[in-house]
Amino acid sequence: MTQLAVHPEETEPVASRRAAGSSFYFAMRMLPRARRDAMFEIYSFCRYVDDIADSEAPRADRIAALERWRRELDEVYAGRVAPEHRGLAAAIAEFGLRKEDFIAIIEGMEMDAAADIRAPDLATFDLYCDRVASAVGRLSVKAFGMGEPDGEQLAHHLGRALQIVNILRDIDEDAENGRLYLPRELLDEAGITTTEPRAVAAHPGVGQIGQALIERARRHFEAADEIMDRSPRWMVRAPRIMGKVYRAILDDLSARGFDQPREPVKVNKLSLLLIVLQYGFV
Repeated sequence: MTQLAVHPEETEPVASRRAAGSSFYFAMRMLPRARRDAMFEIYSFCRYVDDIADSEAPRADRIAALERWRRELDEVYAGRVAPEHRGLAAAIAEFGLRKEDFIAIIEGMEMDAAADIRAPDLATFDLYCDRVASAVGRLSVKAFGMGEPDGEQLAHHLGRALQIVNILRDIDEDAENGRLYLPRELLDEAGITTTEPRAVAAHPGVGQIGQALIERARRHFEAADEIMDRSPRWMVRAPRIMGKVYRAILDDLSARGFDQPREPVKVNKLSLLLIVLQYGFV
């Protein structure tokens, strides 16, 4: 059975351990205690359902495990809170986290669990980004203290920007796992007629697709920056750090290009520390 948290006095150690490997860990640590705890709960939930979707269990078992999470959320929102979900219930109550956003994340995980995604059309690509990233953002902005409509719009744009960066960064890893998230329309424009993931990853036209998605991500980052620029600094410290880390990855991807062999791209610890110091404390 999936678990999210243990007893309240143990919530932060468990949740923070699950978040420690994330690029977002330092951004979450910048938040005041209650907001930080809520973000750890959100992140922990996402990690659990993502682990289910990416497991090697039979697909029917993965779908069943995600369905159990739906039922567990029903129980939490009905006020029947099991001990392992007290931390999540506290975050939901304090920050008004919406059930439909948790469900959207599960629906995104179901898209991965039901079948290997291969060249979705642009509408499905955007829906996937909304479910696995922007829905997380819609929960997160409530923990940050942002109201509507700016919170909703920040979640929309920053979530999509981050997910596009993930997709571009992980083209080769996803291909090895039989997945291809690059949109079908962009494959057509690049003259790529196959949707076999490894063949697409090796195709010289993948660079054209990469540049098109880089531009799409940049537009989302710019829209997110406009929202954060007009928001109180304390409120957007965490998403600002998240955005800067991923924008640095996007810049490195753009500079590296997509010709093979492709070296992995990630932000080193020093660069991450400098971003945290610049946007977390100044």
